[in-house]
Amino acid sequence: MRIKKVNLPTGSQLYKALSEEARLRILHLIFRNGEMCISDLEIILDFTQTKTSRHLNYMKQAGLLTTRKHDQWVFYSIKEAMQDIVGTLLSIVEGDMLLDKDQEIFQIMYSNRELAIYKAQHLRSRYALQ
Repeated sequence: MRIKKVNLPTGSQLYKALSEEARLRILHLIFRNGEMCISDLEIILDFTQTKTSRHLNYMKQAGLLTTRKHDQWVFYSIKEAMQDIVGTLLSIVEGDMLLDKDQEIFQIMYSNRELAIYKAQHLRSRYALQ
């Protein structure tokens, strides 16, 4: 179920969570890409691990984010119930040059990751044939 309206205390907490540029940048990347791990966010945004963790935790406590753990990695995504609200709020800043740059860096990282995965699979199959 997606939330369309919230009560005043929840709304206040939501607006506080979105009051920092860094958190808007993080939220935008997560919204656009479905989920993100902290290490990728650090690289894209050029933030320290401490700063990134602090902002992610703040948004998680505000009820915006949820996590999924895979091995040693923690992936953050927007809670399904908050998708519509977050999408509406982020539409106001859509097209911002800094947000576009962040997304472009993610795309470059992702394409290189795809290339790395392809090369690793190719090497595995080559060595399996020998």
